[in-house]
Amino acid sequence: MNNIFHRTSIRKYENKPVEKEKIRQILRAGMQAPSACNQQPWEFYVVTDQEVILKLSKVSPYSGCAANAPVVIVPVYRKNGLVAPDYAQIDMAIAQENIWLETDAQGLGGVWFGIAPVRERMDAVHQILKLPQDVEVFSMFSLGYPAENKIQEERFEECRIHYIE
Repeated sequence: MNNIFHRTSIRKYENKPVEKEKIRQILRAGMQAPSACNQQPWEFYVVTDQEVILKLSKVSPYSGCAANAPVVIVPVYRKNGLVAPDYAQIDMAIAQENIWLETDAQGLGGVWFGIAPVRERMDAVHQILKLPQDVEVFSMFSLGYPAENKIQEERFEECRIHYIE
């Protein structure tokens, strides 16, 4: 659980590639997430082409910091053949959180960019990556070796806990 209390949004990266084995382990963590009816709707696109990353960094007013990332992971979900399609984005959020926690565990840093449910952002990423028509873009996640050191703030507030006994 240390990663839960250590993970922060890292937006600055060293100019250093991320090893494929670390990326594989990060995606393995993502795929280990639970999903509605075990539908596992996810597919992951790993982008290391700097020209493509630059285009992706312009998709949202918040994604500019991705421009200098060595890796951007784009989680997408299938639209067809799902048992519980209304829960696909929830499944994806769980997988994305696992990805973030494993990124931290690997000594890397990253930041999650919300793409879904904003249609224009979803369509822009879809077009940039020339994705198949049967998938929807969920998010983008830039990652790399941190070039900044941030301490996670304490967010626990006892007053938000309500016991019904």
